[in-house]
Amino acid sequence: MPSGMPACLAAGLLLWPANLLPAQPDAVETFLSAVDGSRQPYALYVPRFLDPSKKYPLVLSLHSEDSNHRLNLKQVFGGGPRDAEFIVACPLARGTMGYQGIAEQDIYQVLEDVERRFPIDPDRVYLTGISMGGGGALWLALTRPDLWAAVAPVSAAPIPGSEELAPNLLNLPVKLFHGDLDPVIPSDSSRTWQRRLLDLAVVADYVEYPGVRHNAWDFAYKNAALFDWFAAFRRNPFPERVRFSTRSYRYSSAYWVHIDGLTPGTLASIDARHVGNAAVSVETSNLDGFTLALDRPAALVTVDGTALRVKPSATLSFVRTAGRWQAGRFPPGAKHAGAEGPIAEAVAARHIYVYGTAGMRTAEELEARRQTAETAARWSTPNSPLALTLPVKPDHAVTPEDIEAGNLVLFGTAETNSLIARFAGQLPLALQAGAADYGLLFIAPLGQHYALVSSGLPWWTGAEEADRGGYPFAPAEYRLLATFGDYILFKGSLAHVVAEGRFDRNWKVPADAAAKMSGTGTVTILQ
Repeated sequence: MPSGMPACLAAGLLLWPANLLPAQPDAVETFLSAVDGSRQPYALYVPRFLDPSKKYPLVLSLHSEDSNHRLNLKQVFGGGPRDAEFIVACPLARGTMGYQGIAEQDIYQVLEDVERRFPIDPDRVYLTGISMGGGGALWLALTRPDLWAAVAPVSAAPIPGSEELAPNLLNLPVKLFHGDLDPVIPSDSSRTWQRRLLDLAVVADYVEYPGVRHNAWDFAYKNAALFDWFAAFRRNPFPERVRFSTRSYRYSSAYWVHIDGLTPGTLASIDARHVGNAAVSVETSNLDGFTLALDRPAALVTVDGTALRVKPSATLSFVRTAGRWQAGRFPPGAKHAGAEGPIAEAVAARHIYVYGTAGMRTAEELEARRQTAETAARWSTPNSPLALTLPVKPDHAVTPEDIEAGNLVLFGTAETNSLIARFAGQLPLALQAGAADYGLLFIAPLGQHYALVSSGLPWWTGAEEADRGGYPFAPAEYRLLATFGDYILFKGSLAHVVAEGRFDRNWKVPADAAAKMSGTGTVTILQ
């Protein structure tokens, strides 16, 4: 028996498979990362007398900047007794890097790991977080609202792009906390969020603490009070009305609505509601296909004012053809889930940095190429350490397993990098070898993964001069990449952009951008 484990819990272990043994209360557990194969930690609380025959609520809590999973677990209990009938998981998510990309993937892997190991009630999974973690909790709630029962951001630093997704919280109760003297994230941010949500008919409470600065969590979490608020809510998998907005296939479903056809990068929205026992009304914007997975059959669906009678079914799909809606499945295009961009998607999952070794004249030139790739892969710094190491290889050392396993970040041109030459027929653009004063960066689908090609000047050249902004808590490398679309061509510096934007649905360069690129005499448009 593990040291200190209560006898009643130990007896209950007889009911558990060997690989699903409950953790000690306040343990640090790990999961195997799909990003880099490392063991990544998360802090975990389980009730001392865990009953494997019961379903338990789960609180997923996200730490603040310059903090960690262990401290966050202490904070969320607010100094109160550790006797909550909740399971609580606090991911490290690599450290201070925001909660998008790799960190976001880590969070969902923690959720999967906890649900695999413990009897979690899927209708009682809750979100909270502090500062950077409050913004992360809000982002997870906005992009996957149907996973959670309630969300409580504290002193939240919202992630850019969150505001336009506010309608998605229609069926998810929200409680915001903030100190009115917060010098880091002004309290007006949470006030504005509450007003925004109330205007959209979202259940949104707000508690503001007079005279309190950034440490609102000391009050919001005091004596484990947040658990009582969470306990009042359960997820409804089939609400009567669903609103959902998104710019990508990555986030394409909520409750009983799934978006099948959109233009990546353009905000698409759907508002669907039951109107009687066998009818549904749907309003859309910038949408070309969707599926309804209902809890009861429908025979009449009205889409943007057009009434469509269908064979009664609980699963119904619709497609817009020549501007008119009709029953049917949207045919997947060249851009689809997993192959839609933008550039940051190439580094949001497992990836490898590859420098070319072809056409080199000196050892110094080879070393310069290697250093460029090393610079791109150096997300962790002494001032901002991350639990993340990204691989760098020369082109000749990349194996078929590397290509099969993840995305490729390729430096050079077809003349200098053998992998760019190998995949040239699948790439939409190429920088001519003599274009020494230009930088070209673009993303392209490569089988089940992406290739991100950086030719000429590396993409960070002149970043300080350009001041492109971005989410301040993200690592500098990811923060800059997240400001790009699918492609960017610049001359001399990022401050002098020739063309940038998104490829069309067929991964083609739009005509205006193609003209600008061709006009430089440095870019070949291949597709």
